[in-house]
Parts: sequence; structure tokens; C-alpha cells
Amino acid sequence: MAKEILPIVNKPLVQYGVEEALEANLNEIGFVTGRGKRVIADHFDISYELEHQIAGTSKEKYLRSIRDVMAKGIFSFTRQPEMKGLGHAILTGKTLIGNEPFGVVLADDLCVPDEGHDNVLAQMVQIYKQFRCSIVAVMEVPMDEIEKYGVIAGEEMKSGLYRITDMVEKPAPEDAPSNLAIIGRYILTPDIFDIIADTPAGKNGEVQLTDALLTQAQQGCVLAYKFKGTRFDCGSVDGYVQATNYVYENLYKKGLLE
Repeated sequence: MAKEILPIVNKPLVQYGVEEALEANLNEIGFVTGRGKRVIADHFDISYELEHQIAGTSKEKYLRSIRDVMAKGIFSFTRQPEMKGLGHAILTGKTLIGNEPFGVVLADDLCVPDEGHDNVLAQMVQIYKQFRCSIVAVMEVPMDEIEKYGVIAGEEMKSGLYRITDMVEKPAPEDAPSNLAIIGRYILTPDIFDIIADTPAGKNGEVQLTDALLTQAQQGCVLAYKFKGTRFDCGSVDGYVQATNYVYENLYKKGLLE
């Protein structure tokens, strides 16, 4: 099963990501998928057999959230034929984006905003409207976990906002330039496509987005934003269980989750 379709309480991870984009007024949703992930496209489509079976029953209410998502979004799909890294996946999505700035959501990172704040992508959209450059979301992580992440160094422009001067992919703790790690939320300007195309593959033949973003930062400006919220790494067992427990206790039981 594609991990993006694993449920957190009562809906799949990928739907949380799409809802976050829609709430940030990003209504044209492009998916870069691969083998074994056709179920993602099926999820954002009408299931005639299922809807016929539960029509008029008490279970019909469970279709409400996905119907609402389908009504608000315009969905398109392309496939990455080989898993060659995040940079390559984003380059594969160029055909869906064109010459426009765009947001990136990695669905296995579930982000819940702090109370009283917009969701993480919406927070980043507001920053983009002011600075009109690429932005990465960052969070502080313990140094003994730093080697799992891309890590930034930067000049703090104001509280929680940094102009990036360096980026290192999965450094050893002693080589990390800070404890600010990049997580799966980005806003990118379209010139990133040409930069990625000129970025050589690194370890394991993967094209790293961090390498392209560092080039972009050196040529112009890339910002790092320490978002107001909590991120769960649902690609790990611990993170998946933590996310499920958090959403159940703080959203589902309080009636804040359809």
C-alpha cells in the first residue's frame, strides 16, 4: 500500500495534505506518483459502487469531506518512472506547473498548526506574497536526529524567518550548520526547474532538492520559515502512531474532524 493512503483516524494522509493546500487557496493540485500508487488517483474520484451501497444510510455522512475536497480542487497526475530523489520528482511535475510559483506538500509529513494560526502552507503563502522567493519550512530537531534531514544555515531577518546561506543534506551532527531541519513543505519559484535540470545526481543517483535550492539561494534568495505548528513524520512507525493519537485526542474527539 502507498504510505500516502494510510489513514490518520478516518481519512488518508494524502487527503490531509490536499486539504491543507485548498485551505491555503491553492486549488490546482498536481500529484507526482509512481508504480503502486494508482489508489491515490482513485481516492479523489467518485466510487460509484461504494456510494450506491451507502446512499441513504447513516454512513453517507462519511463521504462529505472527500466530496467537499473534490468540489474545490482541480486534480492532475503525472508519474515519476524511477525514484531518483525529491528534486527529480519535482522536475517531473513541471508539466503540471508551467511557469508559475507553486507549493509542495510531502504527504507523509502531517503538519498541524498551533491554535489560532493558519495551516503551515497558508502561513508560507503569506510570506511568499511579501518576499516573492522560494521558501522552505524548518523546525528545530535534536542533534542526534539531525542526520535524517536537510539542514540550513542562515541569517535571521526577523523572528523565525531566515535568509539561507548554506544547506547540507543529512549531515553528521558535528558537520551540521544548525539544528534547523527542512520538513516537507515548500513554496518554490518556477526557475527551480532549470536549476534542478542542471543539478547533478548525488548519492544513490538521486537528485537532491537541497542542492538545487542552495544554488538558487546563492543566485538570489531562498528563505527558511520556522512554522507555527507541530509536524509528525508519518513515514516512521513512531511518527505515524503519534499523529494518530494526536489527531484522535485533539481533533476527532472534539468534533473538529469530519
